[in-house]
Amino acid sequence: MTDAYGNDAATSTGTIADTTNNAASGAPQRAESTERLARPLIKLAKACGLATSFIDQLGTYTEISDAALVAVLKALDVDASSDEAIVRSMTQLEVENSKRLLPSTIVATTGKPTGITLNCSSDADITASIELEDGTAFGHFALLPNLNSGKPDLTIAPDLPMGYHTLTVTVDGREGKAAIIAAPARIPVPEAVAEHQRWGWMTQMYSVRSRESWGIGDYGDLKRLLADAAEKSKADFMLINPIHAGAPIPPLEPSPYLPESRRFLNVTYIRPQDIPEYATLPADVRAQVDALHDSVAARNDESTPMDINAAWEAKRPALRLIFEAGRNNKRELEFEHFKTTAGPDLDSFATWCLCFEVWGAPWGENRWFFEKTIDDPAVRQLVEEHHDLFEFNRWLQWIAAEQVNAAQQEALDHGMTLGLMQDMAVGVHGLGADAWANPERFASGGVTVGCPPDFYNQQGQDWGQPPFNPRYLEATGYQVYREMVHSMYEHAGAVRIDHVLGLFRLWWIPENRSAMDGAYVYYDSDIMLGVLAIEASRAGGVVVGEDLGVVPDHVADSLSSHGILGCAVEWFEQCDGVFRAPSQWRPYALASVNTHDLPPAAGYLEYEHVKIRERLGLLTGPAEEFEASAKAEQDAMLAMLVEQGYLDADFAEHREDHEADIVDALYHALKGSPCKLLAASITDAVGEKRAQNQPGTNNEYPNWRIPLADAKGNVVPLETLFDTPGAQRFAQIFNS
Repeated sequence: MTDAYGNDAATSTGTIADTTNNAASGAPQRAESTERLARPLIKLAKACGLATSFIDQLGTYTEISDAALVAVLKALDVDASSDEAIVRSMTQLEVENSKRLLPSTIVATTGKPTGITLNCSSDADITASIELEDGTAFGHFALLPNLNSGKPDLTIAPDLPMGYHTLTVTVDGREGKAAIIAAPARIPVPEAVAEHQRWGWMTQMYSVRSRESWGIGDYGDLKRLLADAAEKSKADFMLINPIHAGAPIPPLEPSPYLPESRRFLNVTYIRPQDIPEYATLPADVRAQVDALHDSVAARNDESTPMDINAAWEAKRPALRLIFEAGRNNKRELEFEHFKTTAGPDLDSFATWCLCFEVWGAPWGENRWFFEKTIDDPAVRQLVEEHHDLFEFNRWLQWIAAEQVNAAQQEALDHGMTLGLMQDMAVGVHGLGADAWANPERFASGGVTVGCPPDFYNQQGQDWGQPPFNPRYLEATGYQVYREMVHSMYEHAGAVRIDHVLGLFRLWWIPENRSAMDGAYVYYDSDIMLGVLAIEASRAGGVVVGEDLGVVPDHVADSLSSHGILGCAVEWFEQCDGVFRAPSQWRPYALASVNTHDLPPAAGYLEYEHVKIRERLGLLTGPAEEFEASAKAEQDAMLAMLVEQGYLDADFAEHREDHEADIVDALYHALKGSPCKLLAASITDAVGEKRAQNQPGTNNEYPNWRIPLADAKGNVVPLETLFDTPGAQRFAQIFNS
């Protein structure tokens, strides 16, 4: 998640305040004082995984306020409301820790022995067993006394296979269990990527439409998008917007980065005509489906912002007609298998959808989200009374999964190395299915995720998403995270993680407090990186972490050591106003010219980002000042392109007449980097100038609803997309 300048919002941290000075030396303070560290509240906060101070983007040392620490601890169900409560909570924490035989979740590195110190005496009666993921026993471990601690060490042999296993330890009749995340130390680079640099396209999938679309791009379009990209441009992957699940009926949330569930798929992207049962519909029913399509098909030729609600209002009844037509025995068995494999989370999601449809959207005056749990008798009765609607929502997920799988298979069949690259959003909607059906997975008390103030956002940002509770994750072996990552790799060859620093820490904002009055909460990144390593390795895939902005050294080192690619954005590869030559970029990265939070290259060259911000009143200073800085930045970029031999100096001098040449030069420069993966924006290829998203806005700008159009505002249909001169030029650049 990025701010208006593309900086990682949650890593652009701190207040815009003067640096606190050490009285003795006059040097800027960089750490907490001994006196502060000795305070009971600070000790409790640190023991519960909170950061009590941090260094911001500008190097400013900032201490978290007591009020914020108390409120965030409360969200973790830790009482710090008084001095007495702090003492009680610390004592309770120490007692809980003393009773634990071993951690609930343990990460092991395959090929290396794993040592675990058990919290008991070495002379106790101890037995241990390991059950592998496949249900078989693993007996390659040893129990030895630790002479220094007096506690026994359990050492697991290095031949523990990759996967999710269960360790059971019994001490004097007392049992403890731990989930073992046995992961490779590093995600192996797929052989085809290791051989040489690979390139692909990136696009907002919904923006690319064909004659068969329903006003917005869909999974049928994605299938052809991947096939044509492979066939006509020899691309190896396609990065698209998140396709996590949204609301079942309007109003739909346009932002793909604020889903209702990250476990399931967005069903509004289903192509009804591609469902096998469509072909066998009775003539009159098929005519109804076709009529519904025709009612919105004309919008595929409009370049004005898309009406996503109108598209779904036409498509949903069409899907209901196909659902009610039934399935043959083979297809019914496949549907049953899908439901069994998806597990109880599918039922929970379908139940939430049903409540949404019958009782209304869970916000405003509708209070069912807060007043009824998924186990409420009224909810169970609702499912019984509307079981067909409940089943319909499960069926939609099955169809969506089939169509995304078909798109990925199409990509591989046409020669793509990776195929689909899915994008994982930071979190979910606070009133969504995940938060309602399983509130125990999230922090309590209405706490949300965001970022503290930075240079560009003096008030900070509140993204309105509830954070995972790290205590729950640890206690349950990170099961919910494992299932989410696994489900994404079921449909893709690569996953991009938006705001990858969220695997290390998240800025929690307590309810009814400003974004600046929060605190960082740490997560066990080794475990989550281990899960990514397991799932990516099993899929033969790649993990890309969006690590733009200020990244602490230990985070960068950890991502690199785990084989996770970072992001290199050409417009951000600068220091003190000087752009770095692409040859100096890091190899382990996905490189692109821009991001979805910036206008396309042509628009950026025409200062579209300046015009939008001025028009919408988003500037904090004089427009002339911002425009001057944007011009200086562009001058510096062109200077680098000329100096490195990517652009003719005369073209830079007369840039208005050579816009296409400059855009091509940006991509030639991208090709000159050592980055493992390169991404070309489809909007840049066709000459689009409008931004897909303007950070800091809601309805002021049609975010996430801009259809693909060329420089003249004419819609570019999918059927001819890769035959356009720009797409052909880009393919030639990357394939040369």
